[in-house]
Amino acid sequence: MTSASNDKPSGAEPNGLTYRAAGVDIDAGDALVEAIKPLARGTARAGVLGGLGGFGALFDLKAAGFHDPILVSTTDGVGTKLRIAIETGIHDSVGIDLVAMCVNDLIVQGAEPLFFLDYFATGKLDLAQARQVIAGIAEGCRQAGSSLVGGETAEMPGMYAGGDYDLAGFAVGAAERDTLLPQNVCPGDTLLGLASSGPHSNGFSLIRRIVTASGLGWDALAPFAAGEKLGGALMAPTKIYVRSLLALHRAGLLKAAAHITGGGLPGNVPRVLPEGTRAVINSPWSVPPVFSWLARTGGVAPAEMLRVFNCGIGMVIVTAAPETATATLRAAGEIVFPIGRIEAHDGAPTAQINLPPTWLTA
Repeated sequence: MTSASNDKPSGAEPNGLTYRAAGVDIDAGDALVEAIKPLARGTARAGVLGGLGGFGALFDLKAAGFHDPILVSTTDGVGTKLRIAIETGIHDSVGIDLVAMCVNDLIVQGAEPLFFLDYFATGKLDLAQARQVIAGIAEGCRQAGSSLVGGETAEMPGMYAGGDYDLAGFAVGAAERDTLLPQNVCPGDTLLGLASSGPHSNGFSLIRRIVTASGLGWDALAPFAAGEKLGGALMAPTKIYVRSLLALHRAGLLKAAAHITGGGLPGNVPRVLPEGTRAVINSPWSVPPVFSWLARTGGVAPAEMLRVFNCGIGMVIVTAAPETATATLRAAGEIVFPIGRIEAHDGAPTAQINLPPTWLTA
């Protein structure tokens, strides 16, 4: 059998195709790994073994102080908020969003975030852009007390256009077996709402439609935030509630918690309630102006606002000791609103929302 090389005339040159010519730059990827190693080292915590560069990451639960641990894992993304990041060039905050969407789902199960991995996919790797994104991820990990132990950077020409990119995150946490949440939720418990930092990372397909309808550009002054540009105001990163809720849980004051993401209050609060109970939300809170502007500009009905957005409440907790819990949360820097209670209810858990007609603009 004749080899392929023998089919060529003597002295013929190869066609010169390379992976770089096909759109993938291995050297750029290696340079990014070197650039982010200091960021990852800055998130180190007890239990992490080794560093970036291996084929996998190792974690020692015993070294992290656990005795009878249950592992808890979550994964999430940032959604179409990335479109605003790409169009405005604001890339540092979406990394915080990515971590927040994952670790906030861990803490509501009573788990302490331990380590985090990211997936960054783009058509053409831009080192400066990618480093900004991953710097945000490292900052989110720092806020959550989690270690950035690895990830994947995929350069995929033909899949993503121009400077487009996508993100996914993966968080792993642990809890002692007897501290998993929810626990012992019952009628008479109080619902406390923790203030959000804005829309967080949900509802941005609708937000972008509303902004288009408003005729405003991302560089226009935000009608709801004095002195800020519209794009920057909407890119405020998702609040990370890990440290304050861990403190509350370790004090024995937390029965359950619901991360208010897609589905809003009516869709997320019932997820942590037992059969035979319902959440009655009947006390209005201070709604950030961004939500009133979105509702007014987009003509979005109050019920739809509650279903799509967090409307100013990023986390709901259930407690039997509201005064002590409120003091503990405020000491941790949270803005706390008493928003309702748990009642007995026949059938599946649900949320009954009884707010005054002006709750969105009050």
